[in-house]
Amino acid sequence: MWAVEEARQRNGQIRLVTAWRKPPLAWYAAVLETAAGEIVAEDSPQEAAEKLQADALKTTETAGVAATGQVVHSESPAGAILDAAKDADLVVVGFRGHGGFTGLHLGSVATQVITHAPCPVLVVRPKAA
Repeated sequence: MWAVEEARQRNGQIRLVTAWRKPPLAWYAAVLETAAGEIVAEDSPQEAAEKLQADALKTTETAGVAATGQVVHSESPAGAILDAAKDADLVVVGFRGHGGFTGLHLGSVATQVITHAPCPVLVVRPKAA
């Protein structure tokens, strides 16, 4: 994780913000039938966000970097990140690309954060496979 290494080098702290929203017309907890006929329960967006947050906090703890976490329900993930960035020195966002336009060079959340953040923003893309 780029932010963890940067925080370690600068003796900094990390504030992890995981924003989630319920997709329109979604019913959770969803129970789905697989093609093989198995019945599986799908995590709600909140449960998925909480698991993601917990895993990220474990990563920072293992790396020896001070971190706090916040899981936020928001209709605007970019807005939640920008709210948390009001007193930040640097915002690091990932490049997820879950929108309907695959192949874009920059996602909508990253674009909004870059445009409106009160501090520098770094967008980290995954390594090419």
